[in-house]
Amino acid sequence: MWRIYDDLIAAVPDGPVVAECLIGIHWTLVRSEATGMALTPFDRGKGHGSGGFATSGIGRRIAGMPVRELAGFVKSWNPFEASLGLAAINSVLNAPARVEKMLDGLLPVQSQSNAFLQYRDSLRGKRVAVIGRFPDLEQLGSICRLTVLERMPGNDDLPDPACEYVLPEQDFVFITATALINKTLPRLLELSRNAFTFLVGPSTPFAPALYGHGIDVLAGTVVIDQSSLWQAVKEGATWGIFDHGAQMVQARNFTL
Repeated sequence: MWRIYDDLIAAVPDGPVVAECLIGIHWTLVRSEATGMALTPFDRGKGHGSGGFATSGIGRRIAGMPVRELAGFVKSWNPFEASLGLAAINSVLNAPARVEKMLDGLLPVQSQSNAFLQYRDSLRGKRVAVIGRFPDLEQLGSICRLTVLERMPGNDDLPDPACEYVLPEQDFVFITATALINKTLPRLLELSRNAFTFLVGPSTPFAPALYGHGIDVLAGTVVIDQSSLWQAVKEGATWGIFDHGAQMVQARNFTL
């Protein structure tokens, strides 16, 4: 079950060092080669996380740590530590130059259109499951057989345990990258093995190794203006990050 996490940690080279980090109300940031993002954990009704960072086992100053050491905390069951670990991974793997190399070209100059809208024509008339509540999903409901699974369900969402029954029947599955933080991703991918699968959201690492685990498209975020992004996160920005230095990028596995 840990293989996907071990592959992500192994993808981080030994050299980079953490320059600084920020645990914001919505986003956690780590800066090394570039700025990496991950969602800050939130448990509605109980505050942030399970015990919060006060129960962290990191036990040392984070600035100055080798990125690979901090990346190892992505395997932690403390959600704050896991979020920091994922942001650390993304601070290297999602660096613009590395993502351009992965894409075999420059970062696309495109409108800030998410994967749901980019693949709209392919989704038409299909069975589509989305794990996590994202903006713009309402636009999909009229063109496909849409099911939304959410840990805290609202409206017509299904609770996340329904994934065991729903995912094996889908044509397309979109999985929030926060599933890496809460450790549900390996099982979700197993259930989605018959579907065309996306890993989506700003927490998504651009790691080619993820293709080997059944992910077909990585739909994540590259920070192209670090100072603007950091200021926006300090001020509590949610999806407004895409107006302040965060660029949506998609990388498809073309080896299929």
